[in-house]
Amino acid sequence: MTAMDDREHTRPSPETREEERREAKDTADAGREPTPDEEEAADRNEPDEEVAEHYEEMTERGAKQRGEGRVP
Repeated sequence: MTAMDDREHTRPSPETREEERREAKDTADAGREPTPDEEEAADRNEPDEEVAEHYEEMTERGAKQRGEGRVP
């Protein structure tokens, strides 16, 4: 059997449609709060100076971008 042609379409089953309706009603959730140990570990992290400099450079380049793909 060959791969499905891009022009071929399938019809979702009633079960799939029902699951899509159920998922559409779910609210967004940020997840659990960090544990005290996780918070402490995050506070101990030191930013990498080289990464911070690269980030700033890329942000500046993006702001000065001209031509196709530029958001006005």
